[in-house]
Amino acid sequence: MRIDFNSDEALYMQLRNQIILGIATGRIREGDSLPSVRQLAEYVSINMHTVNKAYAVLREEGFVKLDRRKGAVVALETDKKRVLEEMKREIAVDLAKGVCKGIRKEEVHQLVDEIYDLFANWEESEK
Repeated sequence: MRIDFNSDEALYMQLRNQIILGIATGRIREGDSLPSVRQLAEYVSINMHTVNKAYAVLREEGFVKLDRRKGAVVALETDKKRVLEEMKREIAVDLAKGVCKGIRKEEVHQLVDEIYDLFANWEESEK
């Protein structure tokens, strides 16, 4: 996990993003238990409340289930319609920024294809 303490992005969101990237690349798999809040806080050198908040967000977003005995366990929700709506909201702001900065539609498509292919190629290499 890499946390940038100089970033404007909240630490819990950085942690959330790192876990999602880990799931997407297969470093973290469905059914895996994530480190305890205390363990991860110590490992990353952040407050336990920050880790707790990241885990809560991941639970709300359908990436983990919280179990009193096992802690945070990767359990992917598959409500595709909800996921697409969330993606639409999140991507809209980034696209608006790009439009303001003169990024063309073709450049956005190329970027999306490039990023998507990174994850698709990982999945193929795992088979």
